[in-house]
Amino acid sequence: MKKLFALLALAGVAQVSAAADIKGDAAAAKNKVAMCVGCHGIAGYKATYPEVYRVPMLGGQSEKYIAAALNAYKKGERNHPSMVGIAKGLSDQDIADLAAYYAQQK
Repeated sequence: MKKLFALLALAGVAQVSAAADIKGDAAAAKNKVAMCVGCHGIAGYKATYPEVYRVPMLGGQSEKYIAAALNAYKKGERNHPSMVGIAKGLSDQDIADLAAYYAQQK
């Protein structure tokens, strides 16, 4: 039983370490932003699903904030249906790249 817990602990540390090693590449995100710009690239845009709300602009947000938000959608901690669907299809590298891309925008 102790060996099982030790293996699980090591696997958790390795996973955290691997996630920490991921660096966002803003240039790589240029091929990934098509799914974002339809809503987030229009100043003053309001969406109507599941209710009417103002879509936030992403440009200039902090890289950590964007990555945290996308990861929260991916994990179901944030619950907007469209964003959950999009985020669940993103890899950790995709999230890092998108966060780097939008953080450098003004």
